[in-house]
Amino acid sequence: MTPDHSSDEVLDPVAAYDRVAPVFADLSRRREAYLRKIEELVVARLPPGSESLLDVGSGDGGRAVRIARSAGIQRIVLLEPCASMRQSADASCEIWPIRAETLADAVPSGGSFDVIICLWNVLGHIRAQERLNVLKALEQLLSPDGVLFVDVNHRYNMRAYGFWRTAGRILYDRVLPSENNGDVTMSWDVCGERCNTYGHVFTQIEMQRLISGAGLVTRETVFVDYDSGDIRRSGLKGNLFYVLRRGG
Repeated sequence: MTPDHSSDEVLDPVAAYDRVAPVFADLSRRREAYLRKIEELVVARLPPGSESLLDVGSGDGGRAVRIARSAGIQRIVLLEPCASMRQSADASCEIWPIRAETLADAVPSGGSFDVIICLWNVLGHIRAQERLNVLKALEQLLSPDGVLFVDVNHRYNMRAYGFWRTAGRILYDRVLPSENNGDVTMSWDVCGERCNTYGHVFTQIEMQRLISGAGLVTRETVFVDYDSGDIRRSGLKGNLFYVLRRGG
């Protein structure tokens, strides 16, 4: 997924992923090193004895199934509002065909989850006014010892965006701070045509404000290179991966 500032039509994220669905597997392969590293980080940090997993923005469901099967997790729930993406879901999975933004008001009955994943910048496709409510809903869905895993694109990832673009973002954020500063247009090539949708790239300060506001506690932050999947020592060289638990 590449941030782009195209002037073409910008689709709602659900409509965009309906259009992207036929080439989603190819898009995923282009980021395979990064995506597999994120999965490895999740698997290595799963709570012992976990029995249930919710994947928010699950796509085709393959990621959730791989993670769950690695730990013997029996209940797999896929939250995916895009009908085209859900078509490839494993038959053993439970499907919630709703948007993450509706979780607080429309969560199907089913108790809490030992593991919740919200990966590959899914949070960045949620509008600013809804992000905190989504995280609050996920906090409520966690079991007492459950873990929420989130990864997002880092606005100050100099390795991905280059020195001058990153420096410009840092300066702009200091001079004119706004929760909209990280808004971008995500753009894909779908069979020779551009498909654009809303996206957002985050800072660590912005994420920590959301995490704290949702009643969550950060247990670990890992910086992951978006190209190679290597772990980096600095956020200037990677995206942000969070291991979160309920506060209190």
